[in-house]
Amino acid sequence: MVAAVRRAHHALGGGRGSSMPVSAPAAGAATRPADAQAPQSAQSAGTALNLLVIEDDPAGDLSVPRMLDACGKPVRVRTARNLTEAARLLTDDVHCILLDLALPHEEGGDHHGDGAPAAAGPCPAEAAPTGACAGDVEADGTSASGSPVTEPDELHILRRVLRMAPRHAVLALTDGTDAERAADAVRVGAQDYLFRDELDGRLLNRAIRYAVARKRADLAQRQLTESRLRAQENARLERGLLPRPLLEGSELRFAARYRPGRSRALLGGDFYDTVRTPDGTVHAMIGDVCGHGPDEAALGVELRIAWRALTFAGLSGDALLATLQKVLENERDSEEIFATLCTVDIAPDGRSADVHLAGHPSPLFAGSGGATPRLLPEDVSGPALGLLPQIGWPRRRVTLGRSWSLMMYTDGLIEGRVDEGRTDSTQRLGQQGMLDIVARRMAEGARGERLLEETMTEVRRLNGGELTDDVAVVLLDRER
Repeated sequence: MVAAVRRAHHALGGGRGSSMPVSAPAAGAATRPADAQAPQSAQSAGTALNLLVIEDDPAGDLSVPRMLDACGKPVRVRTARNLTEAARLLTDDVHCILLDLALPHEEGGDHHGDGAPAAAGPCPAEAAPTGACAGDVEADGTSASGSPVTEPDELHILRRVLRMAPRHAVLALTDGTDAERAADAVRVGAQDYLFRDELDGRLLNRAIRYAVARKRADLAQRQLTESRLRAQENARLERGLLPRPLLEGSELRFAARYRPGRSRALLGGDFYDTVRTPDGTVHAMIGDVCGHGPDEAALGVELRIAWRALTFAGLSGDALLATLQKVLENERDSEEIFATLCTVDIAPDGRSADVHLAGHPSPLFAGSGGATPRLLPEDVSGPALGLLPQIGWPRRRVTLGRSWSLMMYTDGLIEGRVDEGRTDSTQRLGQQGMLDIVARRMAEGARGERLLEETMTEVRRLNGGELTDDVAVVLLDRER
């Protein structure tokens, strides 16, 4: 052992016969892999800090200064003279590793601490140096690609320890005359470095606390970054699943609003779509899968894509709805899951439409000349998809006229409260309340995007905040 370490240890009352606690696995006890989880927090668990020292001591007197952790408890020390021995002592309750960079190479080539050959593949992110990985070093001192390995052998040992203990804090111990090598150790992945000739109990105590805190911060930051990347990836995926209306060649104007009830989500159980087929017919639909979780959102996307494919294949009305019901029955997780749907097929001349309702609220219609908005009749309606087998959905033919507006919506829009957010209120906006809001806005000249935006703003204001259910609204306008 280094003389300075031994002097500091004896100055603080340590020695071979000292009472400094040493923790080691009980005989025959099974240990979990070192990277199975992050080391336990000594402060939260109420236990002392555990230090694993890896250093070959020719004198056989491996010891470190007696130290107290932040709670006043002795730091428990385990010692290992090689990586094979270190692997046996490296359990989840070890908080920090003190590694002598001058540890001699073990015979038998590059092995992990458990004696197995190093696995091929890239270095861990936290231990990846600029040069070759430890497992890439050949016997002639070159990397697998044939280029010279410029990293010192001491860093080769460090990389092996980092690979063996990717979630543990590591302190590198080296000569005070080699500051560059110490800096390289931190660059490779160690949390800090110590010089042998400057080491004492106080410095080592501070370095251990710093290294443990820094490692936990690094792991937390990495987890946060991974969570953000997953969230961004999910957002891109969900945006790609939102519909893009295909109305090229149509004189109709399209506007839509969509908001899922789930927090921080882009998709809910509501779904909509609008396409124009080669014969000039504009097909629009809106639907609602019961519930508003991720499973319902996925089912809604499946139904929307199926509707678009079936529509372009020439299906409509009863045949289309019956096929969608089969899709729902095969894809849902429970027989209790159902979906409401409203489809509108607008004739090529834009003056009439066929409406099918499958347990869904009837669309809002406003004719030309400042006519008061009204709901289309709901007396001709069929059950929601997934409720009754082999059932039909009747069609209603609607005369639209030259100029008109047609608004389709899900029940999330009409189920908000109307007492400006009173949580004890049971009064809901309802279809009549929605009609009143739209009528006022249209009387003020609102149309298209403006009409939807002002309507949604008023509904949220009456509710006292964002609506808790999924909301989808589609508006089609024709002006002549």
